[in-house]
Amino acid sequence: MANSMTGFGRGEASGSGYQFSIELKSVNHRFLEIIVRTPRHLIGFDEQIRKTLQGQFQRGRIEVHVNLLETEGMKRLVKVDKDLALSYDKTLKDLASVLHTAYETDIYHLVAFPEVLSVVEPEIDLDALWGTCAEALRIACDSFRQMRHIEGVQLTSDLQQRLDLIAGYLQLIAERAPNVVIDYQERLQDRIQKLLGEVELDAIRMANEVVYFADRASITEELVRFDSHLTQGREALGSNDSVGRRLDFLVQEMNREINTIGSKANDLKIGQLVVSVKSELEKVREQIQNLE
Repeated sequence: MANSMTGFGRGEASGSGYQFSIELKSVNHRFLEIIVRTPRHLIGFDEQIRKTLQGQFQRGRIEVHVNLLETEGMKRLVKVDKDLALSYDKTLKDLASVLHTAYETDIYHLVAFPEVLSVVEPEIDLDALWGTCAEALRIACDSFRQMRHIEGVQLTSDLQQRLDLIAGYLQLIAERAPNVVIDYQERLQDRIQKLLGEVELDAIRMANEVVYFADRASITEELVRFDSHLTQGREALGSNDSVGRRLDFLVQEMNREINTIGSKANDLKIGQLVVSVKSELEKVREQIQNLE
């Protein structure tokens, strides 16, 4: 069953003192485009996430949002830049001397100056964290795929109904086609009779003209090819592969055939049916833009 290109999925997993929360969302796109947004210190995961998704999805613009929270208190250290503190102290003493004012070293003031004290974050073991991230990504992909599948089922059902409707129009066209030649022969006879009056018609020339018209107006080949495209379209909708581009091509071919049918048939009733077919094909074309 074909899948939709739009969807949303979320997954969470905890381990090594952290909790990963990953969200996937996608919209239509001609090809597969993956945009990964991770915290700065996890940017090394971007390529691994991208490869994981490339192995599971074929089309769509997929946005990945990765959030990381601490679940356990991580040990942090305070680092003192002694040289910088001494430099601040010396500079203040020199300034006090120039200004002829008293100065006493105040450690609490010194540590308030920029970069004298800094918090050292604990090193993160990225190799250990990747397993937790991969688990959150797996869960997110499962729910993401399920939503795309559910929407795909609905789209497929609608498309199958439209293809059936088009097949019905084609059947009516096929039933009407033989009458086109008969109507032409009758119109031709009436026109010639009005021009020639009581003069006897040349039966052979009349027959040749009708045969020529019948050959020129024949739409049998177009109907056969159109029916073949419909069959391939139904088969594609029933497969589990990425079918969006294939269906897009088939709709283009169907449009080409129905345009030829309309121009060759030269019949009002068939012309009306051609308009109905083209209207449904446009709806099909719009819908398949949502399929993977």
